[in-house]
Amino acid sequence: MTTNQVLLGVALILVLAVGAQVLASRLHIPALIVLLPVGFAAGALTDVVDPEKLLGPAFQPLVSLAVAVILYDAGLGLRLNRLRGHNRKVVLRLLAIGATLTWLFAALLAMWLLGMSQQAALMIGAILVVSGPTVVGPLLNYVRPEDRLQHILAWEGSLVDPVGGILGALVFHAVVAGGRDRVLSGVAHFGGSLLLGLAGAALGTALLWLALNRLRLGEILGTLVQLAVVVGIAAVCDVLRDDSGLFAAILMGLALANMRAFDISGRRPFFETLVQLVIGVLFVSISATVTPQSLRGLVLPVLAVTAVLVLVVRPLVAYLSTVRTDVPARQRAFIGWMAPRGIVAAATAASFGPSLVTNGYTGAEKILPATFLVIVMTVTLYGLTAAPAARLLRVVRAARARPLLVGGDAWVLDLARALRHLGLEVVLWAGRHTERQAIQDAGLDLAPGELLTDVTDPAAQVEGVTTVLLLTDEDDFNNLAATLLQGGIEGPVYRLAPAHDGVSVSGGGGPALFRPGLTRDVITRRYAEGHLVTADGSSGEPLFLVRRDGSLDPVTHDGVPEALPGDTVIVLAAADGRAVPR
Repeated sequence: MTTNQVLLGVALILVLAVGAQVLASRLHIPALIVLLPVGFAAGALTDVVDPEKLLGPAFQPLVSLAVAVILYDAGLGLRLNRLRGHNRKVVLRLLAIGATLTWLFAALLAMWLLGMSQQAALMIGAILVVSGPTVVGPLLNYVRPEDRLQHILAWEGSLVDPVGGILGALVFHAVVAGGRDRVLSGVAHFGGSLLLGLAGAALGTALLWLALNRLRLGEILGTLVQLAVVVGIAAVCDVLRDDSGLFAAILMGLALANMRAFDISGRRPFFETLVQLVIGVLFVSISATVTPQSLRGLVLPVLAVTAVLVLVVRPLVAYLSTVRTDVPARQRAFIGWMAPRGIVAAATAASFGPSLVTNGYTGAEKILPATFLVIVMTVTLYGLTAAPAARLLRVVRAARARPLLVGGDAWVLDLARALRHLGLEVVLWAGRHTERQAIQDAGLDLAPGELLTDVTDPAAQVEGVTTVLLLTDEDDFNNLAATLLQGGIEGPVYRLAPAHDGVSVSGGGGPALFRPGLTRDVITRRYAEGHLVTADGSSGEPLFLVRRDGSLDPVTHDGVPEALPGDTVIVLAAADGRAVPR
């Protein structure tokens, strides 16, 4: 290719990757629904969007490194101490039973319907195990199922990425080892790769600890260091032993998420931006390698394979995973109707498929196009039917607001009680031990973990937050948290006005609560004088408006929302019923 063609091809891939994700965000659909056809169309209609021609032999290694970055990011969201009780049992069963049954059924169907050899069928079966948070998360955010369902399915989607990646590597090594008598040799090779990956992860974790905790490089440099360490360790491991870099990346992510020595919550949003770019570029590139000719004769057989996986295998997995648990039947049914395939499946197919083609296994050339079709079919099917299925099964989360109140002062607890009395699902978070204990003693719901990660993390236990109210007695914290949380949740983020109204603290923050002059010091003083936060809005200083439908409108510096029939006003009023003086 000429220099101009390379420039045009690289630019077009980047523009399509970002543009497709922007369009998907505006349509409120998973980005894969747009990325897949965009990449496929670009590859079919142009000669410049062909990564194998643009990059030549560098394409496959770059795919492997991109997968390592994606799996490292997935590992960062896996705080294993969050899985408890029956939810833990269900998620672990979904991984163990789901991976086993999906692998076996997909392999048998691939041999029967796609005409693949046993080796190629085992490989595509392992690939189709993977779902992933990049497709499950947007679907759940769109459907808004009940909290428990969201928690279980988000955790399954996050954990199945590394499980599927490890299974894919294990199967690949066993397959390329040769006949059945050499399977043990392949397993031993896999074990060696795993040990090397463990050593690489230990080195990478030590380097990240040095950079993030000792050098204190800040958010931007900290993000770049994470990217450099993950790519560098994965590359060195792969040079020493094929696919060991995959294990190193997964283990590094798990180590940073679960070791107390690390605090990466402030760096994740920046790293996730890079990951989103990698995902977009990778999907457009991989889709562009799937030609219309490669799909010829595959559509109907793959449709049959997908139908069995969707209508038989997934419901069976859901039933076996939830039997003898306290998961209701309607939630079991919805779990059985949620198993889309995602980016790691495509990337794994692009990594392992060509190697099997080189080794001469029959049907190996069908792995990538068949995986592409399964992804398109499952994402489209679940994207169109998940919301109606949730409504039919009555597992959609109530439309009422679910505010997160950040702070533990006495007046904040009274506000939480008033909102809960009106039917809102109120959650509180506080940083101080005394405040957390006061929240629990008051019988209110206390959010676990860390504020900045748990509110925005789909695998965390604080799902469905529609509004964040930052009500602590630390102005800088309120302002900084408002800045970091903007865009991390579906709804708005509000902060309490600074102690001295009109005095700006660092950062842009969010909209300031309550009328000008009603600062946190004023509220604290009046509360100490005997004023109360109450839902009796006949008199007093208006704070919030709870609409008839359960939505929450706060009073801000911009004005007081207009009350309509059926709405309830929450006010700060004197205990004797007199209006609070302005």
